[in-house]
Amino acid sequence: MLQTADPPLLLYTSGRVELLAAASVAIVGSRSATPQGLENAHAFAQYLSERKLTIVSGLALGIDGAAHEGGLAGPGSTIASSAPGLDQVYPRRHAELGRRIIEQGLVASEYPLGMEPLATNFPRRNRLIAGVAQGTLVVEAALQSGSLITARLALEAGREVFAIPGSIHSPQARGCNRLIQQGAKLVETGEDVVQELRMEGAAARTSTVAAPQPSLFGALPGGEPDATGPDADLLAALGHDR
Repeated sequence: MLQTADPPLLLYTSGRVELLAAASVAIVGSRSATPQGLENAHAFAQYLSERKLTIVSGLALGIDGAAHEGGLAGPGSTIASSAPGLDQVYPRRHAELGRRIIEQGLVASEYPLGMEPLATNFPRRNRLIAGVAQGTLVVEAALQSGSLITARLALEAGREVFAIPGSIHSPQARGCNRLIQQGAKLVETGEDVVQELRMEGAAARTSTVAAPQPSLFGALPGGEPDATGPDADLLAALGHDR
């Protein structure tokens, strides 16, 4: 989370704070989700949690709530990024879900106790969702959905963005379809997400190991270090094994 463009100065937490260091996937989407969207969110979250990936979401109605439920169904558990302070649960109908997340997962907020769920806090909350996770999956989203803000923030933070495609006739699928048009990875199963994240992680590790070190010394046209230049004494001290 500290690697985001705008990291929080302070983070209040309740629950298993070690989950912040776990491999994780954000799952977000519409508050007015379809039954299929809710089922997809829960199924993807549970599949990923069973593979010990922590599910990150925003505790909102719809897709967020289903994602948290799916995360709690596996050992990966879940992180809820809260817009108000930790002494409040918003929306209130998620009070029981919030209690279970504190017991089995983690609730985090950058706002102190007593902070109300102000409208301006929700977009800022989204950047924490995008920043803490290695990838963001958008399950359902209309074209004006706040989930698209989370996806954009994830992209800006160098994270992977995934989207589940939907019918061209469904308003709740247009945001996902638009993301796919713009380069988000189309996924149909939880394994698609797992494989993509593994490939990205492996590529990053390979890049780190294989990156060539720049030469400290100039080279002659034949490729040998210049033994007559200003570094000649140092080169001589290195001997033949340099």
